[in-house]
Amino acid sequence: MAVLPASPLDTRTVSTTERVHLSREDKRRAREERRRAAGGRRIGSHVLLIVMAIYFIVPIWWLFVASTKSTGSLFSSPAFWFDDPSAFFTNIAGLFEHQGGIYWRWLANSFLYAFSAGIGATIVAVLAGYGFAKYRFRGRGVMFGMILGSVMVPLTALVIPTFMLLSQYGLINTPWAVILPSLLNPFGVYLMRVYTQDAVPDELLEASRIDGAGEWRTFATIVVPLLRPAIITVLLLSIVGTWNNFFLPLAVLTNPDLLPVTVGLNRWLALSNAGAGGEQVWNLITTGAFISVLPLLLSFLFLQRYWQGGLTVGSVR
Repeated sequence: MAVLPASPLDTRTVSTTERVHLSREDKRRAREERRRAAGGRRIGSHVLLIVMAIYFIVPIWWLFVASTKSTGSLFSSPAFWFDDPSAFFTNIAGLFEHQGGIYWRWLANSFLYAFSAGIGATIVAVLAGYGFAKYRFRGRGVMFGMILGSVMVPLTALVIPTFMLLSQYGLINTPWAVILPSLLNPFGVYLMRVYTQDAVPDELLEASRIDGAGEWRTFATIVVPLLRPAIITVLLLSIVGTWNNFFLPLAVLTNPDLLPVTVGLNRWLALSNAGAGGEQVWNLITTGAFISVLPLLLSFLFLQRYWQGGLTVGSVR
């Protein structure tokens, strides 16, 4: 039987099939190479995240372990492991008894200062940031430049001028001496302006005004929900900043009943270092410090879900 030669059509069909097959093989190899490269990057990023997590967790772990020890075991037992966990409750009882339980007064003062100043600073930052982002007025650029410049000024450099200003109005040694200066958060204003520019489209505001909504109604019903992630961020930063503030309360408060927990624990630390009157309360200092960080940790854990609301940035409804 004679073998017929392949037709040009058959040759083109085979050649096309081979090219498609080779193309698929090349794509498969490329996908595998990208997968291996991405896997290497993921491993590197995971290692970096683990190292950073250890870096931040180790101090908290040490503080937790130290709060479960007596003064003697703090200096004799391993630094990062427990000695007698039941000593934690003994230390709690000591906080209730030492100096009439003044530690809990200090903790309540910290709550008052942090949340009053944090909420007030957030309100000011939201209003100012929204105004700078969506309104045109004379001197806007100069004023915002001054706010940006104030971010560069260390807070400790403003304590003495703040003290002199408050003393003229008789506010020294009052809660207002801590709350009023903490209401100003230049970084919060900057953050709110940048976020508002992207999260709140001008078309959305114009549509609301055309529908007859006033400026305050537009702000409350449309702008605030879109700014929720930024508002929560500024609120947490303001609360943490006021809670951890040390130098300002140290300068403007002398009444022990008005001190926040940071300054109060520092007084106990000074007494323990000096050994005055047998005041060796290292176990109470570590336990009090551990309790003082718990509200901040819980705040971050419960409020972090609000940061996921940033997916609506730039949307027009």
